[in-house]
Amino acid sequence: MSAPPPPPPAPPKAFPYDHLFKLLMIGDAGVGKSSMLLRFTDDSFDEHIQSTIGVDFKVKHLDVASKRIKLTIWDTAGQERFRTLTSSYYRGAQGVVMVYDVTRRDSFENLEQWLKEVKLYSPNNGEGVIKLLVGNKVDLQNKVVPREEAEAWARSQGMLFLEASAKTRTGIKQCFMEVVQKIVEDPELLVNTVPGRPKIALTAEKKKSSSGGGSLMDDESGCC
Repeated sequence: MSAPPPPPPAPPKAFPYDHLFKLLMIGDAGVGKSSMLLRFTDDSFDEHIQSTIGVDFKVKHLDVASKRIKLTIWDTAGQERFRTLTSSYYRGAQGVVMVYDVTRRDSFENLEQWLKEVKLYSPNNGEGVIKLLVGNKVDLQNKVVPREEAEAWARSQGMLFLEASAKTRTGIKQCFMEVVQKIVEDPELLVNTVPGRPKIALTAEKKKSSSGGGSLMDDESGCC
């Protein structure tokens, strides 16, 4: 008498979300990355927030295009001594938000170095992630980096661009939601975000248009 056939495999474990996204925030120390993250996830602002040591992250659940998104946002330290620590955190990220302080030209000029890091650690020389440049602290009066200059640089690098203020909420929600929307619209990025599903090797060619390029317009943003 033959043995009974084995039972069918158990269905995959149900997850409370359809996709898991990883977003990185990078830029010099003191440009307001942590404040932006806190404003987006908790809708709060702390004038005396401490500088990030190493890497911190927060989670926010979103509904976008009928998809349940679990968004993990990694806030990296801007200090040089943490550079080796942050390199591994690029792995598996679908989006990168580069932040500078509109009142500090050095934080804008240092973006070239940050972009080199993105190209070094992200897939396809940085073309395998959605990139957004954000000029933070537009609520301050002593602005030294013109929007036109920053927008032109972002466009030349195939990046989206926004100005924002964590203090006044201006543009903060849009910063994160635009990147999430771009990931949702990109099948190559979306394919490896389904929980419980094995990762798929992506094609070597990643179209540059996925990162867009140029500024974003929205009633909530005071940038454009």
